[in-house]
Amino acid sequence: MIKNKIYFVGIGGIGMSALARYFKHEGWKVAGYDRTPSPLTAALEREGIAVHYEDSVEAIPQSFRDPAATRVIYTPAIPHDHSELNWFLDHGFEVLKRSRMLGLLGEGKRVMAVAGTHGKTTTTTMTAHFNAVGAGEGSAFLGGISKNFDSNLVLGPGARMAVEADEFDRSFLQLHPQEAVITSVDPDHLDIYGTYEAVREAFAQFASQIVPGGTLILKAGVDLPLERSDIRRYTYHVSDPAADFHAEKLTVDAGGYYTFDLVFPDRRLEGCRLGIPGLVNVENCVAAAALVWCEGFDDTRLREAIATFRGVQRRFDFWVNDPEQPEGTIYMDDYAHHPAELRAMLTSVRKMFPHRELTVIFQPHLYTRTRDFAPEFAEVLSLADRVWLLPIYPARELPIPGVASEMILEQVTAPQKRMISKEELLSEVEALPVGGILVTAGAGDIDRFCAPVAEVVKRKNRNGSH
Repeated sequence: MIKNKIYFVGIGGIGMSALARYFKHEGWKVAGYDRTPSPLTAALEREGIAVHYEDSVEAIPQSFRDPAATRVIYTPAIPHDHSELNWFLDHGFEVLKRSRMLGLLGEGKRVMAVAGTHGKTTTTTMTAHFNAVGAGEGSAFLGGISKNFDSNLVLGPGARMAVEADEFDRSFLQLHPQEAVITSVDPDHLDIYGTYEAVREAFAQFASQIVPGGTLILKAGVDLPLERSDIRRYTYHVSDPAADFHAEKLTVDAGGYYTFDLVFPDRRLEGCRLGIPGLVNVENCVAAAALVWCEGFDDTRLREAIATFRGVQRRFDFWVNDPEQPEGTIYMDDYAHHPAELRAMLTSVRKMFPHRELTVIFQPHLYTRTRDFAPEFAEVLSLADRVWLLPIYPARELPIPGVASEMILEQVTAPQKRMISKEELLSEVEALPVGGILVTAGAGDIDRFCAPVAEVVKRKNRNGSH
């Protein structure tokens, strides 16, 4: 019997849902489980994919219970005692991690991978858009929802396949890319790796898996122990002229949008204007353009691709930034959940709007990350004028005694700081003076407040209340 069914344990994850959409498009019968309903699972259900939300063997559809016809994919975020996953394992099903499946799909493709402890989702999504517009080809599996494609999956002609290479659970070691960008190697996921040195070793192993004749593009300043003489090596940086790929003649307008020349080893692309604001995104643009340069592009069409890039949901995502209300509050949301990501994002915001009061609402993600980086989070959040902290979002973790958001708050040196609950969030936004910058950040469920927060900010801007 040919396997023509695929069941996803954890189907609502950003990477898992992209795979589910891919197999549905390819004609497979697809179903799955996730812990909670979300906009992603609702979209999957609208596309004809059956999803249930109770960990119950009885809930697995009857047509997916034959190991001769069904392949099972799971995410490492699923706990080891998950009853459905263990039922599949105990009954002889072919069971693969998501990363293994992504590696298999890359066979025969020109895999263009983006790795790094931050910056990879936007850079991968830019790569997909630059391939599509600048070269007219390419597919992609993304770690966020692209605003250009309105999806986390891109299906296009040609052999190029842009993928986000995730270091969580060492997933990226399933990939053997033709080209790879590494944006950053900061200490993270220490609950898995144990030490920063182990993180660096994993990134070095990932880089060592680039196919012979392939290309590694490193952020300038990132140092990895790697001995390979059979691949090309380049560096990139937002503005350092010593890097092989960089930007020059940077200018910024009042809305934070940058115009610049993009410098490649063999050419210069003058007068590029990036379609989303923020200096951090210019650096992501340099990295993505470097990756696409390896496979080739049309100069005019790449400049158009840079100008028409609309960003990724929850990545430097402006909800309120009305040029017709220049005195109004500006509101943006970001997925940043590591101190280095927060620093990159908040520094960019400060450079864009240097004279405005900055309020940050942050939801820490994971007890282990909060425990490991509380001083670093506090130092970065102290860049703001006002800091509100929500309780920790636990995700896959159980509470750790003594670990709470207050660990961060007590070390913050911003002029104003306090803990707030989710129930208080909207009323606190309501009480803010008009005219500052408001940022929500975190990888938990804080994004569910984006639309109502935006409505409050828009109404206050219209009324002009201070």
